[in-house]
Amino acid sequence: MTNTEARTTATDVADRDLIGRLAFGSMAAQTLRAAVRLGVVELLGDAPRRAADVAADAGAGHQPMTRLLRALTGLGLLREHAPDSFAVTPAGALLHPGRPDSLASFVRMFTEPAIVRAWERLDDSVRTGEIAFDTAFGTDFFSHLAQHPELSADFNAAMSQATSETSATLPHAFDFGRYASVTDVGGGNGTLLAGVLAAHPGLIGVVLDTAEGLAGAPDTMARRGLEGRYSLVAGDFFRSVPAGSELYLMKSVLHDWTDDQVVTILSNCRKVLPPGGLVLIVEPVLPEVVDSAAGVTDGGITYLSDLNMLVNVGGRERTHKDFTNVCRRAGLALTAVTPLTEAAPFALIEAVAD
Repeated sequence: MTNTEARTTATDVADRDLIGRLAFGSMAAQTLRAAVRLGVVELLGDAPRRAADVAADAGAGHQPMTRLLRALTGLGLLREHAPDSFAVTPAGALLHPGRPDSLASFVRMFTEPAIVRAWERLDDSVRTGEIAFDTAFGTDFFSHLAQHPELSADFNAAMSQATSETSATLPHAFDFGRYASVTDVGGGNGTLLAGVLAAHPGLIGVVLDTAEGLAGAPDTMARRGLEGRYSLVAGDFFRSVPAGSELYLMKSVLHDWTDDQVVTILSNCRKVLPPGGLVLIVEPVLPEVVDSAAGVTDGGITYLSDLNMLVNVGGRERTHKDFTNVCRRAGLALTAVTPLTEAAPFALIEAVAD
């Protein structure tokens, strides 16, 4: 075999391995889901345990549990210290629901059959541009959530967990101290606003969301000792945004909606924006040309999120140019985009009245 042939063979093997890992991706996701639903990480605890003991506590069979634990080990979430003895890795520990940085609800939500089912129709959405979720369930995603309180609670918890990293990073990436008031538009249980208020004692805040979205906000604020520094407004950002703040903040809101809907949300913010006020948008900003190396590094998550918006809600992830256009249509001028490196792939987008 020549050197060229050897290199070609090695490349071919790597390429085939990549396709294999991607094809098995949904199986890996369901393995995570099973681990969360069975409480595997909680049952393992802080020291190695025998699979038989974990199985007994979970009400599962010894052999099937061993196979699940070995699959989780293969995924890097557990370690097998000795035959039939397993311990949790730092990554696996993030599946413990009792941790403040837990991703258990995030995993539960994004492996939820209601989310996954629409993906089975991705090719239809690509052909037609229509929202696959609406076809599969006969209603839109957010109406479906409203009709299923347990799923809605999981969704809100997942959004909170997905926001925790940004909540720790954003308060130090922007000079909130120059302002007295901020409204978090679509702020859910207040995780993001709580991080901002805790880091800036002179600031007061408002959370705008649906009544369901706000359900956990009092507890979030109480845990941070923020009583008296916030108010909650149940409303619809497509109809109006409460006046009275200098800053209007929104994270992972605009990507849920079409350009026309985004313009409506931003226009409502523009209507109440005081002189010197700012609209702050926290979203990924896609490059104009895909950085293939970066995509491989993060597993292409931002682009998968873009497809998730397509099939489940009809929104999209956007480029700098896209954000400039929707801001301009809403009477806003985009003035700065700052990558939040500690909360990648998110960036902070600043816009002022045009």
